[in-house]
Amino acid sequence: MFDAKLRPLIDPPLNRIGRALAARGVTANTLTFVGLAVGLGGAVAIGFGAFWTGLALILGNRVLDGLDGAVARANEPTDLGGYFDIVADFAFYVSIPLGFGVLAASNTLPAMVLIASFVLTGVSFLAFATIAANRGEETQAHGTKSFFYSTGLAEGAETIVVFVAMCLFPAWFGVIAYTYAGLCALTVVQRSALAVSQFK
Repeated sequence: MFDAKLRPLIDPPLNRIGRALAARGVTANTLTFVGLAVGLGGAVAIGFGAFWTGLALILGNRVLDGLDGAVARANEPTDLGGYFDIVADFAFYVSIPLGFGVLAASNTLPAMVLIASFVLTGVSFLAFATIAANRGEETQAHGTKSFFYSTGLAEGAETIVVFVAMCLFPAWFGVIAYTYAGLCALTVVQRSALAVSQFK
């Protein structure tokens, strides 16, 4: 919901840093895999109850995720890089609720529900992107991307806000997880309605 609105604010500084990193030989794929390792480290930290460490690693993952795209734009984006980027994103997204599920038995069910909602949201996102690509449709709402990014209520920015809230208020994990799972479900409905109007 907020991703497209944030792009004009975050892209200029990220692009400057990305050009500097690219000039020093840093590749986008390297940043993608380092970012994934950092994000998974955050999930492991959460599983051990180290919420502040988990929060720091979550934020580090997001910075690296932004920089890999900036480096890719400086070096010319590749299809393989786009593939690695989206796989790393979804691996990171599901790992955080998994970490909370490992932390406490009371978190298991809400973690499973949230992960299931992420899967459904991801399927709707990728299915929409595939069909939009087949129809030759393009959008720049989320900046230059490897494939079509459809807008939804639950996007990257909202997910990070939710993860931050979970780390700050771990006792409320279940409530936060169920609430965000509901928002993800609404996103699937919203995206499906958009598909009906756009692809019919």
